[in-house]
Amino acid sequence: MKRLYSNLTMQVLTAIALGVLVGALFPTFGAALKPVADTFINLIKMLIAPIIFLTVVLGIAGMGSLKKVGRVGGKALLYFEIVTTLALGLGILVANLTKPGAGVQAVAQAVLRDGKKVEEAAKFTSQAGEMNWVEFFTHIVPGNVVEAFAKGDILQVLLFAVLFGLALNRMGKMAEPLVKTFDRLSHAMFGVLALVMKLAPLGAFGGMAFTIGKYGIATLLPLGKLMLVVYATMFLFIFVVLNLIMRYYKLRLWPYLTFIKEEILLVLGTSSSESALPRMIDKMERYGCSRSVAGLVIPTGYSFNLDGTSIYLSIAVIFLAQAFNIPLSLSQQLSLIAILVVTSKGAAGVTGSGFIVLASTLAATKIIPVESVALLLGVDRFMSEARAITNVIGNGIATLVVAKSEGEFNEARHQLALQGRSVPENERPEPVAELPLVGVCHE
Repeated sequence: MKRLYSNLTMQVLTAIALGVLVGALFPTFGAALKPVADTFINLIKMLIAPIIFLTVVLGIAGMGSLKKVGRVGGKALLYFEIVTTLALGLGILVANLTKPGAGVQAVAQAVLRDGKKVEEAAKFTSQAGEMNWVEFFTHIVPGNVVEAFAKGDILQVLLFAVLFGLALNRMGKMAEPLVKTFDRLSHAMFGVLALVMKLAPLGAFGGMAFTIGKYGIATLLPLGKLMLVVYATMFLFIFVVLNLIMRYYKLRLWPYLTFIKEEILLVLGTSSSESALPRMIDKMERYGCSRSVAGLVIPTGYSFNLDGTSIYLSIAVIFLAQAFNIPLSLSQQLSLIAILVVTSKGAAGVTGSGFIVLASTLAATKIIPVESVALLLGVDRFMSEARAITNVIGNGIATLVVAKSEGEFNEARHQLALQGRSVPENERPEPVAELPLVGVCHE
């Protein structure tokens, strides 16, 4: 029993259940616990920039061929575009079949009459007006590297890490002392992460208590069908689309989900996919992917492979059109997919990015009033967990696909992970048949 409660999965599950209970019974107190969740997420964010930098630099420096670096990056981006487009298409298809916006016209009109909610929506609209794909690409290049690390801008840190890694790669043996130092720093950073993760139950408790305490279960009822459709579509995407992709590469979905269950629960409790980012790099390495592939694909995927966000955006657009009785032709819906492919990349890493992307898409199409996003304010927090969990699962699978296609997948390490005895890449196991039963690093 003691061993069961010392397990991080059980601790986070218990914390989530207690958070729901506290939020429902003591809503004022629950809403006041937001700083607890925010502090934990900040502890994780504190480590994201250095971990991404060190992992990407070490990965590229150790790849050998620069052509290989370009090939891995190219495959990852191609996969991201194909899968996110599939996610957008699936969202629009399901929204058209289920019609979640039908029957909520009265609620929609009441929301637009609520000045406070429209004012909140206007805030996102103004931010959307400032966000476009040209600014997104120019923003990738930092004006100051130190500032990029200080702000924790993932894309800017990633670009600098890629360039730094390429430079070390070209230096050859001269770079070896620095690479060894970076490797030691990387181990130290993951050691700090292990310490921070001991506070994960506290962060999950605070996040869930805040969500239930502030928004309340009752706020879900008018838009319950929309939530049901969003969750069902993401379930369908994971267990059908992503499952088929994994089967094609001779991998199984359920063992993979079991392996990353702690990260999934952490995201569920905190509503932040960033809280799992550093751990996912380590987990995918332990699951069989090479450090170089995991270190490059996972951080890039957090900006370019947002499957859950794509599904939510496509359903939300159709939902708003139905709620405000605005018929959309097939060509209009196809144009929405095309615009979402671009705009879904344009607010990566921005707080409230789901609303910003949605508002910028509506502003670009000029078919649905931008202020209509106010209708989603009450339930968005409850759908953010589904978005974040789907994003995390999708990024891990993208890493597996790229690693498999590049021959950068260690089957012996993978089998150890399936047995619950995972080891990092630098502790290379012998072939599975010859593995000893003792002396293996347990997680």
